[in-house]
This record gives sequence, C-alpha cells and structure tokens, in this order.
Amino acid sequence: MYKMERVDGGVCAAKGFYANGVSIGLKPNNGKDMAFVHSDTLCSVASLFTTNKMTAAPIRHFRAKGEFQTNFVLINAKNANAMTGSAGIADIDEVLEAASQKFPQIANPVMSSTGVIGVRLPKAKLIAGLELLDLGVRDGDAASRAIMTTDTFPKTIAYEVTLNDGSSFRIGAMAKGAGMINPAMATMLCFITTDAAVDAPTMQLILDETVATTFNAASVDGDTSTNDTVLLLANGKSGAFDHAAFKEALHGIMLHLAKQMVKDGEGATKLVTYRVTGAENNREAEIAAKALADSLLMKTALFGEDPNWGRVASTIGASGVLCSEEYLTISFDDVCVYRKGEILFDVEAEALAAAVMQLPEFTIHCDLGLQEGSFTAYGCDLGHEYVKINADYRT
Repeated sequence: MYKMERVDGGVCAAKGFYANGVSIGLKPNNGKDMAFVHSDTLCSVASLFTTNKMTAAPIRHFRAKGEFQTNFVLINAKNANAMTGSAGIADIDEVLEAASQKFPQIANPVMSSTGVIGVRLPKAKLIAGLELLDLGVRDGDAASRAIMTTDTFPKTIAYEVTLNDGSSFRIGAMAKGAGMINPAMATMLCFITTDAAVDAPTMQLILDETVATTFNAASVDGDTSTNDTVLLLANGKSGAFDHAAFKEALHGIMLHLAKQMVKDGEGATKLVTYRVTGAENNREAEIAAKALADSLLMKTALFGEDPNWGRVASTIGASGVLCSEEYLTISFDDVCVYRKGEILFDVEAEALAAAVMQLPEFTIHCDLGLQEGSFTAYGCDLGHEYVKINADYRT
C-alpha cells in the first residue's frame, strides 16, 4: 500500500529539480517567454511526441540523439520552429551550444518550442536570454507561465507518494495547451519531473500506457499540432520506487493536466466528460467517445447550452461503431433523456437537462447497451472567441 497527496512546487517539487521563466522579448508587454528545467544530476528520459507528419525541428533534434540522459531542457514560446527544415535543426544546435558554454554543468541539453509555424527560431534573442537564467532557481510557476501561448492560466501539479516502508518519491509537472489540442501520440507541451528511482524502459512503458486515457482522450478542436511533446525526466534522487504507485501518480498528474487544457480551450466555457459504456469493446467505446469530443455540432450545442440529445445519438451513429437506437441510453449528468427507444425528453426533462448544460463542468453518459466496452473522453464547447483567437493568432 501507499499514500499519495498533492504538494506544492509543480515541476520543481521533486528533489534536485530547478526551473524558472524569463522574458526575452518574444511576447508583448514583457511577458515571460523562455523557461528551463534543470536537474543537478543526470536524468533518465521517457518521451511522447505528436503523430503529425510535419514534425517540428525540436522533436527531430531530440529523436536524432537515440538513447541518452540529460539534465537540462530549454523551452521557448511564440515560435514553434516547425517547417523550418535543416536550418531549424542547425538553429537548435547553435542555441544549445551557447547554453552549454554558459552552463558547463549541463549535459545533452534538449530544446522544446511552441508557437507560430513556419518561422525561423529567434536564436539571437534566445542566446542573449541565457544571460538571464540562474539554474539554481526553483520557480515552477514562472516556468509554467513562460511556456504559455493562448493559455489563460498556468497548468501545474505535483504529488508526493509515501510507500509502506516509509520511503517516498515525488512527481511534478507543468503543461501548456489551449488550442490545436487533439494529442495523438494541443499545441501541447508537458514536462514531468520525478526523483523516483525508475529506469528509462520502465518509465517509457508506464508513460505509453498512461497517455491513452489522459492526453489522448482530450480534444479542444480536433487538430493535432506539429510540436506535441511529453518529456518525463527521472533523476532517482529519492531512491524510492513502486510500479503501481508510480503509475497511479503519473496517471493522476496527466489526467489533471489534460482536463485543465480542455477547460482552458480557446474561448471555452465548459469542460465536458463524455463517458461511453456498454460498447462492443473498449476500442469501439473510444471511437464513439472521441467522436463526441471532436464533433463541431456537439461543441456548438454546448456553447448554446442546448441539450440537443439528437446530436449525441447522431454522432455516435456516424462514428461507425456497433450501435442501435433500441439499446442506446443518453443522460446529461443524472438526467436521462433517452432510454432504449423511449424518448424521455419532455418539458421537465428538457428543463433539467438545460440546467446541467449551464454548469461549467458536467458529464454526458452514453450507454450503448451491448457489451462491456467503455472509454471516457474530454471535450469543450466552441464559440465566437475561438474563431477570434485563431483568426488573429499570428498578430
């Protein structure tokens, strides 16, 4: 057995980790726009990246390293360094070489970027900005703010896990993402640090398993970025590890951040959980749940607070999964509006369902009534503000 509790510190909560964010002139109004994460000892690394074929330069640069350890990640906002070809890779090499010259204690540095696609990295500003960094600072909040683009709030979380023998380890994280979110491993970036004594293969296995029901279950707009990145760094300084405890803590962290990204979806006013049960199998449930989370008709109904259950049924039917109106049940929270061919959407039920739709967070539950397959996805509404933000994104 073990005990798990929330702690402060975010990405700096684990032993030996440091982070901060500074302003180097990429964002207006002196906003923080460059961050680092540093460990005072080398870290094993696990990673997940976008499935977008137009992969950004930082990801290609990372993958070219093969298996390695690192103790330093440099992150910039406002520029994705995507669609920049071999020049984008060369720009990263130049920036990281300057970082290594400035900080001889770093090894195998990594870079991550987010922002506008198709523009060369502003390497002169990044290199000059290295002078502002102090690798001995622990300010996870500043780091999390520096990696934001259209986010309206920083996203951080940390857990301490205490094992039966009294030993403990911590996992902390920060993430950014509010638009272009449909992680298929959004523009989403996530950096997770831990002092657990876990090796890279085990860590990668757990990360691969955990992403399916967390980041890969989240959608703001159905678009997958060129830069989606999850990096998990473990320096082992606690000397403690338990597989089940680590997996539960990591899942809790990633689910929290996934839901925070959906909640902060560009212009979003609602976080909606789509729970599909009774499907032929789990894969069928996943297809149906993600179809609901991605549906533009569903998103606009959510924005208008219209309990249009017909859109729910139609979206499930169009998803291609095995289903039938004779077995389907639809509920908005605990308000059942359709049950196995019976329409329950009378005046009273509509008023109750409409009240649910006005909540900032609620669940739409669809029971397909067939077998035991289930999956939960997370989505949000889509309104005028999303269009405005993305129409003006580069300006």
